[in-house]
Amino acid sequence: MENNTFSISLEKNSRITLTVLTGHFAAANHHVNYHFDVSTMKANATIARDIAREMAIPYLSSTNVDTIVCMDKTETIGAFFANELLNGGVNAGGEIHVVTPLSNVNNNLVFKDSMLEWITGKNVILLVAMMISGQAVNRAMECLDYYKANVAGISALFMASPDTQKHKVNALYTSNDIDDYKMFSPGQCEMCRSGLPLDAIVSTEGYTFLRGNN
Repeated sequence: MENNTFSISLEKNSRITLTVLTGHFAAANHHVNYHFDVSTMKANATIARDIAREMAIPYLSSTNVDTIVCMDKTETIGAFFANELLNGGVNAGGEIHVVTPLSNVNNNLVFKDSMLEWITGKNVILLVAMMISGQAVNRAMECLDYYKANVAGISALFMASPDTQKHKVNALYTSNDIDDYKMFSPGQCEMCRSGLPLDAIVSTEGYTFLRGNN
């Protein structure tokens, strides 16, 4: 299975590459024929710094940012992202906090009271690893709306079906970078209907091969 991989380099910075797996993959609420593995992009500090430089470009000259809210373990990128914004443009010399919400017993996203001064009434950028169905981002947006944050932008490493997403997102990569990318609800998956077995379970955390398929 690991032989069925290839990489896509970012046009603006060839040092940033996205690993793509081909096969039949199941996530929480969809099946896809490609999985975009962003594990290295989140964990490698050198790559995360390069990513942050690219992510900062849409905001440098026009967006006042108080806080970066990191989802999907993107805190390393978020810290470099904040540093890039503080090094120039409208945020130069300012102060930016990098925070992550928690999930409560009801699986709702919440912020500790000690963090509210960095959220309520503040200009916030939401940083996510992957935006596929949009449900996770909608959940995060509902949380930020509850705490009365002003969402100044959403940034992602990868976004599927950009033309159908509810929110405008500044994404490094999109499914448009792959000609035949397909996503299905589990009950409507063409690969399942054709008898093609699942290769792996995938999420923003990475992938787990199913026994016998790796």
